[in-house]
Order: sequence, then structure tokens, then C-alpha cells
Amino acid sequence: MNIETILRERILVLDGAMGTMIQRHVLDESDFRGERFKNHPSPLKGNNDLLSITRPDIIKEIHRLYLQAGADIIETNTFSSTTIAQADYQLESLAYELNYQSAKIAKEATEEFTKLDTTKHRFVAGALGPTNKTASLSPDVNNPGYRAVTFDDLRIAYKEQAKGLIDGGADLLLIETVFDTLNAKAALFAVQELYEEIGVTYPIMVSGTITDASGRTLSGQTTEAFLVSVSHVPLLSVGLNCALGAEQLRPYLQVLNENASFFVSAYPNAGLPNAFGHYDQTPEEMGEQVEEYLKEGLVNIVGGCCGTTPDHIKVIVELAKKYKPRSVASTIPVNDYSIV
Repeated sequence: MNIETILRERILVLDGAMGTMIQRHVLDESDFRGERFKNHPSPLKGNNDLLSITRPDIIKEIHRLYLQAGADIIETNTFSSTTIAQADYQLESLAYELNYQSAKIAKEATEEFTKLDTTKHRFVAGALGPTNKTASLSPDVNNPGYRAVTFDDLRIAYKEQAKGLIDGGADLLLIETVFDTLNAKAALFAVQELYEEIGVTYPIMVSGTITDASGRTLSGQTTEAFLVSVSHVPLLSVGLNCALGAEQLRPYLQVLNENASFFVSAYPNAGLPNAFGHYDQTPEEMGEQVEEYLKEGLVNIVGGCCGTTPDHIKVIVELAKKYKPRSVASTIPVNDYSIV
């Protein structure tokens, strides 16, 4: 079934936060290590992506909860599953396996729910996070020309990640939480390079992050500049996520709505964090703010980021049913993406 065709008919709902749900389990070091990594030299607690290998039961259950809430698209547990990000845990060699296993778990979950209800197709979005390094900025204030990572470093890492996700069963790829567009461009280059090699294309979503009230990404781009920087690729959607709550994100979505020739996505945080870094916005409070997007026809895909739970997604699902999706010019050619 072609996801673009569905997006022209209705608003699709993306799932909510993975990290927020993992935190509910109050896991210790042994959960992250399991038997396989019992003697690993580095601490592993906090490496949430590793749970796809050591505690796949937890990850699959989280996917199930979001699917039960009505999500159309669930993201893989792979936000940090690159060699670059996994270097913090000395697990660079695990990158492909992490992506493969995470996609496999998510795919199994969607297939379970599709068997129960064949009238609705569910999709797995292979998540490619921003990594913990930036190609545009120097981490050393005394050496502004220094870079901790190169474009080629990122390209190679993202290509391995994308291959693992596709091999594991992802239906589309989501380059998300983009704080440095140069990192995202390396991911896009890597994905296109992979597509040429395997002879198959999958839909690509890109989601940027406006980091504060300045209305810019961490690397200094406005929403318009970010859009222009990624528009050379035939994307399924472009959008924004993280950093801000739904209310704060709205003006930047209006910019995308006015300028993007792609579908538009948004998955904001559950408000802004409190003094302890927690998110207090209730599903109902977030729903009221997200509904403004829907009334204005700003989005085609909507979901939740930090602090959101299945309860938040359930509210968004019910709201999305009441509104038509953002209109995308019918003259824009539909990409030949057939998802089985």
C-alpha cells in the first residue's frame, strides 16, 4: 500500500517517546548488559538502543502500547544506533545488529496488529538520530576550524545504519531531530547511495529541531533555510520535532506549511521540561495545542516526542480523525513507493 496515497486521504499519527516509556521500567546495569555483555569494559546503563538486544521484550511491549493507542507509524529504537554514537559505550561494532534487531522487533509488532485489523496498514519508520557530534561546529572554542566528525564519517555511519534498518524490515526511513543540517545532508547522501546499490527506494522523512526561541536550529538555520537545504531530495515529508512543546512549535510549522512541497510532520514534546527535566503536560493539555495544527491544516503526520506516552498518542489519534490533512499540490508527482 502506498503511504503517499494514504497521506492524501487522512492524517497519520506517529508514536510517542521511547525514552520516556523505558524510564518507567526503572532498569539497572544488568538489564542493559544481559548475559552477552556481562563482562563488557564500559558502563552500559543508559544505552537505550542496546535494549533491543538485551531486553527486546520491553521494546516490543512499548511498540504494542503505541499501536494499541492507534499509532499508524512506530519508530525503531535506534536513535543512537550509529558507530559514532555507540563509541561512547565501546560498541561501535554492534551498529548494524542494533538497527536490524530494532527494525525486526518493530515490524513484528506492526504485523501482529495488522493481523488483528486488516483494514488499517501500520508502518515502521527506521529512526536515524543526529549522532552526538556536529559537522558544522567546532567543539573547541579555541580552535573554530576543528571538527569532531567529518561528512564522510557521518556518511559511512548512516549508510550502515540505514542498511540495518531496511534489512530488518523498516518501511521508511526517518532522519530525525536534526540540529545540524550538514549531518542530515550526510544521512541523505548515504541513504541515496544505499538505494542506488540495492536498486530499491523507500520513503524518506526528515524532521528538524528548532532549539530555542530564536527560531533556529543549533547550527543557526531558520526554518526556511533548513527546508531549502534538504529539498533537493524527493522526500516523503519534512517537519519538526523535539526541543519545543506544541504551542511553541506552531509558528515554525506555519512556515513549513507555506513553503514545503512535501507532506509536513510534527511531533513536539509534551510541553517544556520543568526544573527537574520532567514533562508535566497532560494528554488533554497537549491535545488542545495539537488541535490548533489540525484546525489550520498545517500537518499530514503528527505525533509526540519527549515526555509523550501512549495516553498522549491516544488523544492525538482521536483528534486526527476529525480533521482533513494538509493539502499538498496534486501536481507534485507521487513517488513510486510501494510498501508491502
